[in-house]
Amino acid sequence: MLTLGVAVALSRAARAQQKAMPVIGFLLSRSPSGPYPLAEFRKALSEMGFVEGQNVSFEPRFAENHYERLAALAADLVDRHVTVIVAAGLSSVVAAKSATTTIPIVFWCGADPVAQRLVASLAAPGGNLTGLADLSSSLGAKRLGHELIKGIPL
Repeated sequence: MLTLGVAVALSRAARAQQKAMPVIGFLLSRSPSGPYPLAEFRKALSEMGFVEGQNVSFEPRFAENHYERLAALAADLVDRHVTVIVAAGLSSVVAAKSATTTIPIVFWCGADPVAQRLVASLAAPGGNLTGLADLSSSLGAKRLGHELIKGIPL
């Protein structure tokens, strides 16, 4: 689903700029060896017709767990005029959002993007952000709470 959002942004950019190769900027808080599946992401884009070096290029930026670097890394991607920014993790998404209101940002994070004021709503995010939020941990706690309450005789 995340790659679909990036593919849509790339398709729009390709139509708008027939001569320039679209560039995907990655903004990640961890190191290149972290848990982010960039190889799988590249493979999925390739299956959609976006092949690195042929019709798309990648500009990854890793903060190496130094969250204070994210703002500068996001600004660097903006300065390089990337076509779309893929941000993973809440800190990366916040840094990307602070750096640009025009470049599309496709995000994945474990926080509620509405509660964090990243997007207006899940149905209609508005602005230049769209993406996925893994809310399973917060929903799991709520489900557990409901199950515990059901077991308590009142």
